[in-house]
Amino acid sequence: MAGDEKMIDGWPLPVTDDPLDREFYRAARRGELVIQACGDCGKLRFPPRPMCPACQSLAQRWQVLAGRGRVWSYTVPHPPLLPVFNAQAPYNVVVVELDDAPGIRLVGNLVAGTEAPLNSVDPATIRIGEPVEAVFVAMAEDVTLIRWRRPLS
Repeated sequence: MAGDEKMIDGWPLPVTDDPLDREFYRAARRGELVIQACGDCGKLRFPPRPMCPACQSLAQRWQVLAGRGRVWSYTVPHPPLLPVFNAQAPYNVVVVELDDAPGIRLVGNLVAGTEAPLNSVDPATIRIGEPVEAVFVAMAEDVTLIRWRRPLS
């Protein structure tokens, strides 16, 4: 929503108190990746929404997932989408399909580790289909973002 953006050191941050996806951000602060599921038929859905697209139920729950997936797609924005990212360029933006939720894809960045900058992985080394795992990066007291790294083992 325009005007509701939050910034820290010039970085845009998501609003984390929206009832629709608040639990996603709370779980990220705990170091967990959760995806909304229908409370009736169990179908996983992302992004979160009030009604199940499969059975139209308004019931919902949050399911903890393993936080592993594969690079489904990626890009390197030229120039960066926002001026605040100029110092980080070139950096990647990856789309990750989750291993335990086929069809669910999350957008993020492939980084060398939790504290690594956005440009810590050479974009020329990224491969479609390569395995990745979630890392949780605290950006502010109430905002933890999910990024991705190559598995350690």
